[in-house]
Amino acid sequence: MITIMKNRSNIPYVTYGILILCTLMYLLMEIYGGSQNPFVLIHFGAKVNELIIEGQYWRLLTPVFLHIGLSHLVMNGLAIYFLGKNLEEIFGSFRYLLLFLLAGIAGNVASFATNQTISAGASTSIFGMFATVLALAKVYPRRPYFQMLAYQYRILIIVNIIFSLFSSGIDIAGHFGGAIGGYLATMMVVSTAAADAQHINRMKYIMFYVVFILICFFVGKNM
Repeated sequence: MITIMKNRSNIPYVTYGILILCTLMYLLMEIYGGSQNPFVLIHFGAKVNELIIEGQYWRLLTPVFLHIGLSHLVMNGLAIYFLGKNLEEIFGSFRYLLLFLLAGIAGNVASFATNQTISAGASTSIFGMFATVLALAKVYPRRPYFQMLAYQYRILIIVNIIFSLFSSGIDIAGHFGGAIGGYLATMMVVSTAAADAQHINRMKYIMFYVVFILICFFVGKNM
């Protein structure tokens, strides 16, 4: 039984909302001293390990909406616009937002576990969206639309992975953590199992996600 639900509206409200929020935050940071200014980034909610350890756990989510420089905002914004519209149509607005946020949190907690530097950006969620596309193609091999979507974004996914591996200043752990979070979140909300097994499958992937978050947080807190 397929649990994917089409968005009844043709307007991707969540995708547009995310883009508007990211743009507003960028403009505010520029006004307050620049989006590449470390003090401004910290003030607006970038990932700072020491502050997370002190209890500012919201910094595992807020970095998703912050970007360092205009080119960072534009590149991530394009990915969110094109891929986000597709995924919001497939999952519906609420489920898409859930996938986006869970991937972002997973990416930031993975970064917290391995990277001591200040970081920000929606790349964690974007890699989660990439993982969602690949997961859909795997779970539904007989659905031509999902296969086409995976084919269309495959080159972009490969380019982003290579860019992450060979570019300095890229939070690789955040990207791969986001991909893991996106995959697990996707498996939480889709299922081809019989109705009586769907709840078990969903709880299984929720458990995997929670365990991943706890392990990363424990490692980061004790580094």
